[in-house]
Amino acid sequence: MRKADFRSDTKTRPNAAMRKAMAEAEVGDDVAGEDPSVNRLEAMAAERLGKEAAVYVTSGTQGNLVALLAHCQRGDEVILGDKSHIVKGEGGGPMVLGGIVISTLPIDKRGMLDPDQVDSAIHADGTNYPRTTLVALENTHNAAGGVPLTPEDMKSVADVAHGYGLPVHVDGARLFNASVALETPAAELVKDVESVTFCLSKGLGAPVGSVLCGSNEFIDEARRWRRMLGSGMRQAGIIAAAGIVALDTMVDRLAEDHSNARRLSTGLAEIPGIEIDPDALPTNLVFFTMKYSNHDEIARRIIESGVLLGARGGGYCRMTTHADVTGDDVEYALDVISSTIRDYGKR
Repeated sequence: MRKADFRSDTKTRPNAAMRKAMAEAEVGDDVAGEDPSVNRLEAMAAERLGKEAAVYVTSGTQGNLVALLAHCQRGDEVILGDKSHIVKGEGGGPMVLGGIVISTLPIDKRGMLDPDQVDSAIHADGTNYPRTTLVALENTHNAAGGVPLTPEDMKSVADVAHGYGLPVHVDGARLFNASVALETPAAELVKDVESVTFCLSKGLGAPVGSVLCGSNEFIDEARRWRRMLGSGMRQAGIIAAAGIVALDTMVDRLAEDHSNARRLSTGLAEIPGIEIDPDALPTNLVFFTMKYSNHDEIARRIIESGVLLGARGGGYCRMTTHADVTGDDVEYALDVISSTIRDYGKR
């Protein structure tokens, strides 16, 4: 049976060029700074994002955790969106492992924080309240349809934070999706923030890893925390080599994922009983709701027919386009979803 996996861009598999680079990678002891492939990847990432330095980490979750630990002391406060991945999808790591206070503000439909609300929420003195030491953003925002935040968006929040002498961190797991969608260099998107992490293992298609970027001093502190968390890697160049290929060859092709997502969302909009706004989904994340009483059965039958999607309850679903999803896969998915709803949908 044919299968098309739309569950997440984490389902990408390394391509032939990545596998060849991994097999031939020059390696050394990364804990000692001696792995040339890791060193090259970190230098490439820092240059690409306009920062002084970078550190290779095992995942986006670890990159965000290390960043917060490097920016904050125990009992300090970070302000971020109430639906951010750091809050909803990372196991409470900053609170459990760092003793960091998480204070959330509502995001708008694009995943953006209101700068005025950020201003009002900051506790500068830390006498009666936790002392605010960091503000965090997410671009693109996973829970807000993958809408890219512009440089002006980022600056509006950074200006507020900087007015209090606070740094800004960006969870940029899909930052390059934002960059491609806006036709704006990634460095331009994060020029006003102090740190940013991005994933190699989502749309860029590498098998493992993320990169955290910032100043030399910040990255030195982040390395200390990475080591403390048990993530000092040795001959990590074997996997870093795939990340090098990803940065070299997989960024511009994200436009293809966005095009496929647009075809998917507009096709879904034509299916009776599906609620979706294609214009609110500009990158590779497609969210929709099935307005049927037996939505769980429909989702199960769609998956059994080979179209793997993320059913999130209440008829709400997410589909994600990526390097392993073709235009033909999109057409197949639309045919399966349409026929399944036609045959089994109950209002």
